[in-house]
Amino acid sequence: MKPPFSITNKMLNLIVEITQKVTRLELEQERNLHLRKENRIRSIQSSLAIEKNSLSVEQVTDIINGKRVFGAPKEIREVQNAYEAYELVFKMNPYSIDDFLKAHGLMTKELVKESGQFRGKDVGVYDSDGTLVHLGARPQFVYHLMKELFDWAKQDDIPDLIKSCVVHFEIEMTHPFPDGNGRMGRLWQNLILSKWQRVFEWIPIETIVYEHQAKYYDMLMVGDKENDSTQFIEFMLEVILETILEFDNIKGQADISKILNDKVLDKMSDKEQQFFIQIYPFLAEVGEIKNGKASEITGRASGTVRRYLVKMTELGIFKVMGANKNRRYVLNEKIVDKISDKS
Repeated sequence: MKPPFSITNKMLNLIVEITQKVTRLELEQERNLHLRKENRIRSIQSSLAIEKNSLSVEQVTDIINGKRVFGAPKEIREVQNAYEAYELVFKMNPYSIDDFLKAHGLMTKELVKESGQFRGKDVGVYDSDGTLVHLGARPQFVYHLMKELFDWAKQDDIPDLIKSCVVHFEIEMTHPFPDGNGRMGRLWQNLILSKWQRVFEWIPIETIVYEHQAKYYDMLMVGDKENDSTQFIEFMLEVILETILEFDNIKGQADISKILNDKVLDKMSDKEQQFFIQIYPFLAEVGEIKNGKASEITGRASGTVRRYLVKMTELGIFKVMGANKNRRYVLNEKIVDKISDKS
């Protein structure tokens, strides 16, 4: 049974644009192991943040790297579970009920009683005022509805970009689990997309969903009210395109991961890496930079810029020349050689 939605011109235009841009990203991401790890962490942090987990990207990174983090035990467990689920899910079959339940078991281990099982009770979604805004399917119908959805998705030949959005929406509407439905909907969309283009294992779509969280919930509510996922599909395709364009606009990001090895990158925070990405085009051309110029390029405060540059000097990325107003941060000769090799 086909879920209710319509294919619109807007969808088709978005599919064309996404398809054109995703091929180049596929090549870049395959070469860029460090960026893939960073994106996985961003996906996990954002998907959990949508569900009110308060841990930052830096804290999530530390948890995944086995470091001690001060935080609520439940939130730390959510991170550990999500990382394990994301590491294993892309080897699964997106149309298998058994794999779907296994992934939920990984995602909610030690967090919910019915982990890895469809719920046995009614469940509703309530707003901040305690008003019921969505009632999930009756528990006796959940297995049949999910099997019907997966059978349709496996057999239908519509583009995977659209199919993944429909499956995401229907998981949210059916609400097959007592907890973790949002995380599973977003994860399962990524899994379906990854079977079309492997790069979707690493593109952090969840980060843009998080940025547009209010609209995300609005589109789910509209689809629920109209019993039609068309507007939700259009919204999610816009989110996917925005995610891809964000990567497309970070010039030289793939090259940076070659210039700065993983040991150096692991000692830099996300903000420090983004700072380096922003000043990289200027450095590649000029070879050195002053504090004021770096502040002008990045829009960051002078004190913050100075702290970043000092940290990168300690990591061997820069050498310091001059003093006071004439202080310049010059790229290490070995890094300059690598830049020259790429040009």
